[in-house]
Amino acid sequence: ENLARAQSEALTAFGNAAVFVERYVDAPRHVEVQILSDGESTVHLHERDCSVQRRFQKVIEIAPSVGLPDECRLALHDDAVRLTA
Repeated sequence: ENLARAQSEALTAFGNAAVFVERYVDAPRHVEVQILSDGESTVHLHERDCSVQRRFQKVIEIAPSVGLPDECRLALHDDAVRLTA
């Protein structure tokens, strides 16, 4: 019933009934990695947790991100540098 309603709304609004279904993420977090580059070398300046937001504005930034497993933290740093280098 809800899917049919969403498809009907999409069709009315956009002329296309296609919708995307995303996996539900319990307790999501907004974690950012800051990058510094001079065009030749790129480094990360670690990560910060920006999960506390109001109206899409960060209210609190916590650095380093608390409770982030080291394996995940290192992967975030490595991927951020690789993607921006």
